[in-house]
Amino acid sequence: MTSLLSTESLCKQYGALTVTDNVSIDVRPGEVHAVIGPNGAGKTTLINQLSGELRSDQGRVMFAGRDVTAMGIAERARLGLLRSYQITSIFEQFTVRENVMLAAIGAKEHAFRFWQPMLGRARFAAAVDEALRLTGLAPRAEALVDSLAYGERRQLELAMALAAKPKFLLLDEPMAGMSVQESSAVVELIQRLKGQYAILLVEHDMDAVFALADRISVLVYGKIIFTGTPDEIRAHPEVKAVYLGEEVA
Repeated sequence: MTSLLSTESLCKQYGALTVTDNVSIDVRPGEVHAVIGPNGAGKTTLINQLSGELRSDQGRVMFAGRDVTAMGIAERARLGLLRSYQITSIFEQFTVRENVMLAAIGAKEHAFRFWQPMLGRARFAAAVDEALRLTGLAPRAEALVDSLAYGERRQLELAMALAAKPKFLLLDEPMAGMSVQESSAVVELIQRLKGQYAILLVEHDMDAVFALADRISVLVYGKIIFTGTPDEIRAHPEVKAVYLGEEVA
């Protein structure tokens, strides 16, 4: 099956420390592909390399048939490769709907047109409404962001990514710090998104990973040691020895 996103021998070093070591991975259209590994495995560094936040020292990143290795985060986002759950451009004194609208506009329009009256842009309204519905935030659409609970803020970050009409979502520990109830809601949301978007998921909650992932890659000391289905991961002796059952970060 053709990959939507793939890497070839991706490396990142800090002095003598190699954080990602010849990482080759592929994610197919509509697939949820999880990356798991113990503390210090290099998972967040890999996400940063894929999103364009961190320049790789070696290797390349291909997305939708294009070499995006030299592109920054904004260029990759405009192609449809978006990272969620670490969005910093949330406006606390704006409403939920206004923040989602800004994300939709910012992904598609040039800076000089960005601050035209945003709520009058009917062509973005459907995408905004759909993002609010999918994330369960429609009842909170007119609430100010600074009134949101922690779990609702994480939902807002995902709504902002969805409103930008992505082809691919990078989700970095979306359930971190959530209650059991909030985590269950996020699992249900990602299940609804499966098939509509390709998703690369980094998550420490193994129950969530095995419930959601079509394939799982195990990252240990910066290297991918195995990629397979959840059943193959559970049965793999090396994976069980170095990872499963241990606490993850």
